[in-house]
Amino acid sequence: MSHLPLSNLAMRTADALASPDMAPRRSQSAPWWRQSLAHGVPGIALLHIELAANEQRPWQRVHDWVSATTAAPITTGQDSHPFYGAPALAHALACATEQLPGAYKRTLDGIDQSITADTRRRLSAAHRRIDRGDLPRLAEFDALQGLTGYGAYLLRRDPDGAAVAEILSYLVRLTDPVTHDGMTLPGWWTPSGPSGEPDDRFPGGHANSSVAHGIGGVLCLLSLATARRSLVAGQLDAIRRICNWLDRWHDPSGRNSAWPYWVTRSELRSGLLRRAGPQRPSWCYGTAGLARAQQLAALALGDSERQLTAEREAIAALTDRQHLAATTDIALCHGFAGLAHVASRIADDALPNTGGELRALLPALLTAVVPPGADPDDSVTELMNADDAGPGLLDGAAGVALATLAPGSGSPPRSAWDACLLIS
Repeated sequence: MSHLPLSNLAMRTADALASPDMAPRRSQSAPWWRQSLAHGVPGIALLHIELAANEQRPWQRVHDWVSATTAAPITTGQDSHPFYGAPALAHALACATEQLPGAYKRTLDGIDQSITADTRRRLSAAHRRIDRGDLPRLAEFDALQGLTGYGAYLLRRDPDGAAVAEILSYLVRLTDPVTHDGMTLPGWWTPSGPSGEPDDRFPGGHANSSVAHGIGGVLCLLSLATARRSLVAGQLDAIRRICNWLDRWHDPSGRNSAWPYWVTRSELRSGLLRRAGPQRPSWCYGTAGLARAQQLAALALGDSERQLTAEREAIAALTDRQHLAATTDIALCHGFAGLAHVASRIADDALPNTGGELRALLPALLTAVVPPGADPDDSVTELMNADDAGPGLLDGAAGVALATLAPGSGSPPRSAWDACLLIS
């Protein structure tokens, strides 16, 4: 299939955001704008980095967007996290530096020192929490705010470093079962609802499965680290424990998500999931992200049966009309652009037959992003001005543009822009 319409979307998105002052005013005035990887400047910079790395647009645009972030002090320490503040800027700078060796080195080296110090502070607090027998908050370990997100960054920057080993050792410990209120729970069981806040709908808390906020992201990181030969004691056992938990709740019937978004205390007691009906198979929550996590785990363990199951579950979810109907937008995080990008990443590492099937699904997924005859300019304008979208990475125009550059072409992104999603 020709990727020209998708290239047009990416190029026109980048041109519509050629400089920070071209972004919608409501975005520029938001308090998170300058430092948010999810919605603001660092995430949009990733689009310009990828296009510059492919010699499609000038590096000057990258410098302009980076300067917009660094024009005032950057948040560090406990008020920052992988998608906000210094770590968010560091991800963008690292993607640029990999293409322009030496660029931003002094700035990035300084931020790395801050990130490593903050990581160790968070690790110390996490181990104290485990020693007390308390349950974790999602933000302690998840991909967007927690130590899994820090691990994804540091695994790229210093895979053999002590900080990576310390994070992996903590995640191994996180997978140990715990006893709480007379029940045996997985160590990542959180006392809150999925929002991270107390929730009456989740009495006794829940075990979150998602890649963005739950154990799915931990599984990705442990597996990616294994593939890079970054190993600590118990790491493979931890991968197996997570896989065994997901196997316990696997639903091959096709009625629900192949793996649940979460498991509640009452479901754990009964051994039965109470939710019924199709759920969107997205990156953040759902079968697409968890299929990639399971595939990465299978590759780390050398488990061809698990790999085939993961890839077939991805195919099933991406061909089921009811599950696709639950996907109601085109965003990277939970929409059709994200489905296309994750499917492409799965296909890149898939067994020959399932890889071919996954690549054959990409045109239909991409058609949902850019319908035949659609004007890319109209699509970009609509995305940037939508109440639930905007110009950013996870929900907005920059993420859609990045995700649809050339999925399935056999040419992976030049920059590691999607490393923050833990799928590569």
